[in-house]
Amino acid sequence: MASGAEAAAHQQEHPYHLVEPSPWPITGSFAALLLTGGAVMWMHEIGPGKWITLLGLLGVLVTMWGWWRDVIHEAREGYHTEVVARGLRLGMALFITSEVLFFAAFFWAFFWGALVPPELVAVSWPPEGVEPIPTWEIPFLNTLILLTSGATVTWAHHAIKQNDNQTAFKALLLTVLLGLTFTFLQGYEYYQAIVHEGFTLQDGIFGSAFYMATGFHGFHVQVGTIFLIVCMIRAWKGDFTPERHVGFEAAAWYWHFVDAVWLFLFTFVYWWGGSLEFTVTPVQ
Repeated sequence: MASGAEAAAHQQEHPYHLVEPSPWPITGSFAALLLTGGAVMWMHEIGPGKWITLLGLLGVLVTMWGWWRDVIHEAREGYHTEVVARGLRLGMALFITSEVLFFAAFFWAFFWGALVPPELVAVSWPPEGVEPIPTWEIPFLNTLILLTSGATVTWAHHAIKQNDNQTAFKALLLTVLLGLTFTFLQGYEYYQAIVHEGFTLQDGIFGSAFYMATGFHGFHVQVGTIFLIVCMIRAWKGDFTPERHVGFEAAAWYWHFVDAVWLFLFTFVYWWGGSLEFTVTPVQ
């Protein structure tokens, strides 16, 4: 890594960031290969697939930690000029766009099952013996929690613009606590539905689409919470300035995306989808 003086000289020459040689692309590639290859071996019960998968997962986590640590260091050294910052924002925007399409596939499957059920097999919506999760209990409470977290992360953004990292830290702490509460309540909801109600992933299109959509959203909440924890630590250290806080912006955009997806899940999967009732008799 270059020193602060070298970084300043680098910025005077041009506004772009030519990164230093880094081990993380090659280590990340090998870790991903171990992770995916080991997972296939594990699923087919071939040799030490389980341990190869865990080794690959560890390699991915180490790569993520080291790579993002270096990016934060580069930001502190002044490499993230306005031109570079625009590129980082564009990259995050494109990533979120890909995530929108990812969730669109699950919504497509859910709407297809609800509106155009197959005519060759008997279909019951909801499946026989399954009670949909009550919309106005935990799902509604989680909606309020995520909407509140969207307000607190916006509060943190305004604090950073005012160069008040201390207030930003407090607002991010509240956001993280709300995110953890959401995750706990969703886990409890799943426990009640699976263990006590017998509603599982195997309950036709209704069950598979429900758990895939809400489960992946829950995973995104966890990723977003970790993202915000990192920003919270950086705010505590005073890293952010009104002019330079691209890392926080990326986390805030991601969190607002998570909020928006949940509103669609609550409206169409829990409320609308849970209120539908029909039975399709197969065509002879």
